[in-house]
Amino acid sequence: MMNSDNLQVKTKPPQAGGQLNLFEKYLTVWVALCIVMGIALGKVFPGVAQSLDAMSIYNVSIPIAICLFFMMYPIMVKIDFSQAKQAARSPKPVILTLVINWLVKPFTMVAFSQFFLGWLFQSWLGQTEIINGVEVSLANSYLAGTILLGIAPCTAMVLMWGYLSYSNQGHTLVMVTVNSLAMLFLYAPLGKWLLAANNLSVPWQTIVLSVMIYVGLPLAAGILSRQWIFRNKGRKWFEEKFLAYLSPISIFALLLTLVLLFAFKGELIVNNPLHILLIAIPLFLQTNFIFLITYVAALKLGLDYEDAAPAALIGASNHFEVAIATAVILFGLNSGAALATVVGVLIEVPVMLMLVEFCKRTADWFPRQPEKATLLDPRCCNS
Repeated sequence: MMNSDNLQVKTKPPQAGGQLNLFEKYLTVWVALCIVMGIALGKVFPGVAQSLDAMSIYNVSIPIAICLFFMMYPIMVKIDFSQAKQAARSPKPVILTLVINWLVKPFTMVAFSQFFLGWLFQSWLGQTEIINGVEVSLANSYLAGTILLGIAPCTAMVLMWGYLSYSNQGHTLVMVTVNSLAMLFLYAPLGKWLLAANNLSVPWQTIVLSVMIYVGLPLAAGILSRQWIFRNKGRKWFEEKFLAYLSPISIFALLLTLVLLFAFKGELIVNNPLHILLIAIPLFLQTNFIFLITYVAALKLGLDYEDAAPAALIGASNHFEVAIATAVILFGLNSGAALATVVGVLIEVPVMLMLVEFCKRTADWFPRQPEKATLLDPRCCNS
């Protein structure tokens, strides 16, 4: 007879991942359709795409800026700066993302890009182009684009990845806030230094302008409107009414942004299929490498899954909107640098969705506190 004392009841860890609706569940499909739709729009109606793309101020696209505002504002308005006190009591996830984003990621991006684009694939990238009156090799131009991606940590989409992976939304907001502020101060000098080290000079003022438009503006709007709503409507109305209407806007704005980006830049992709593949290889490896080392570091630090997942995801993802705008301002729309940042868009969303699924499947590697994931979205606890 089996001794009941020897029986061990193994409790299955809570499932990671909320009850997603049909639209969210097949987000990868909609992303792929938007990419195809954008490229088709640019090919079938090139005049429309060119007219929209020409609507710019200081080389910053007005249509893209509007779409990005509506993509980022719903995220930014949720940020509660009082949560910084909570983060101060548990600073490990925030410190981990800062170390990865600013002391590790930029330099691994340079290493991957130098190895593949500057050495291994050099025989396929022997052409040159003229940038600001100076002849530059395509390899160096592509390298500049990858660097602009590597020094721009994600400040908006990571909140979507955090939601989909059933992460601690409160701590994710703090990580996004801290990294947004860090990017305002570090993106320009770090970009100038790394690009100058690769024989490309960058006016830091243009990078600051891009960061202010794509990060600072929606962040300021989120802070001010949140304060006004709390003062005049109250927290309950904000959480139950305002956010309910606002939440879908972010995803729709993301998809519309993809349509426009690929309508404007799709011709670069269609005309350079081999170069797209060559650029995608170091970007793909970099994304997965940074995710892996951050995820493992979070495991060694003893973080809960709900904090470890967004820390790894914010490290792996890039703020491609800022990178594209900066590349276009500095090197021109048809430059190799701009093409490299567009490839970042091409692989960013599908790869991040893959990593979100990996997080959900490996959640039981970590201690679990699923109640942390219910801070903002009550659907998260219905798994």
